[in-house]
Amino acid sequence: MKKIQVLGPGCPKCTVLAQHTEQALKDLGLEYELEKVTDIDAIMNFGVMMTPALVVDGEVKFVGKVPSIADIKGILI
Repeated sequence: MKKIQVLGPGCPKCTVLAQHTEQALKDLGLEYELEKVTDIDAIMNFGVMMTPALVVDGEVKFVGKVPSIADIKGILI
């Protein structure tokens, strides 16, 4: 099971990133746990200074942008 975290304060880009990520996971048929991290201190603990950001199994994969569903799939497989 993949642990996925979307880091951001809840802005529109953060919402789109969460939607893209969920779609990519469903398309790939992967089991996952999705968490939205909105606490600034928790976000900074990842070393992230720009949001939104995507973390997969504890590793920051994208920062400061909303990747396409295809790009997200590429890092999940």
